[in-house]
Amino acid sequence: MSEKENGTNGKNGTDRTNGTYDANSAHLSHESHGGHVYSQGFIPPHGGYGALLSFRKARIVYDATVTFCARFVDVRSRTTDQMVQAARSGKQNILEGSQAAGTSAETEIKLTNVARASLEELLEDYRDFLRVGGHPQWDKDSREALDVRRLAITGNATYETYRTYVETRPAPVVANLVICLIHQANYLLDQQLRRLEQDFLKEGGLRERMTRARLDARVRQTGHA
Repeated sequence: MSEKENGTNGKNGTDRTNGTYDANSAHLSHESHGGHVYSQGFIPPHGGYGALLSFRKARIVYDATVTFCARFVDVRSRTTDQMVQAARSGKQNILEGSQAAGTSAETEIKLTNVARASLEELLEDYRDFLRVGGHPQWDKDSREALDVRRLAITGNATYETYRTYVETRPAPVVANLVICLIHQANYLLDQQLRRLEQDFLKEGGLRERMTRARLDARVRQTGHA
C-alpha cells in the first residue's frame, strides 16, 4: 500500500492532508490523548498513544472486529475469542509500548512488533473467512478498496466513520472493509518500527541517555568536561 493511499508521508509520518504531526515518528505534544509524560532529564517524553495514528487505526480495527464477530461468528466459538484477542493485542501493545518508551526503547520496539504480528494474525483470520465462504477479496485498487481509503484520508477517522458499514453491510463486505483497515494499520506500524530503529541507532537507549545526562551534569557542576 503506497504512502499516498494512506494520506501519510513515509519520511516522518506527517499527515499531508491536514498538517498534523503523527506520533508514529515521535511522541506527541501536551495535547495527546493518553498518558503523555514530559521529562527534563534522561527519561525522554513518552506515552501519548492516543494521538498515534497506528493506535487510532488499531482501535477502529478492534471495535469493528468485536462487531463483526457478534454479527457473523458464533460468539461462543474459539474463532471469536481468537479474533477479538488478536485485535485487542494489536491495540494494547501499541499503548503499552508507547508507555514503556520512557525507560526502555527495546521494550517499545518489541511491543510495537508484537502489535504488528497480532494484526497480521487477525488479517489471516479475515482472509480465511472469505476464502472458506467462497467470497472474493477486494483487489487493493478496486473501487471498494479505494472508497475505504478515502474515508481515512483526513487522518481523523474513528469507528464512527465506519459504523454504518460495519453494522449494516453483509459479512463479505465487512470482512473486506476490515482487511483494508488492517492493511492501513500495518503500514503505519511498519513506518513506526523503522523510525524507532532509526531513533535507537541515533540516540541509544536508557543507559546511553543516563550516561550523557551524568556527563552533562558533571560539566555543569565543574565548568569543564
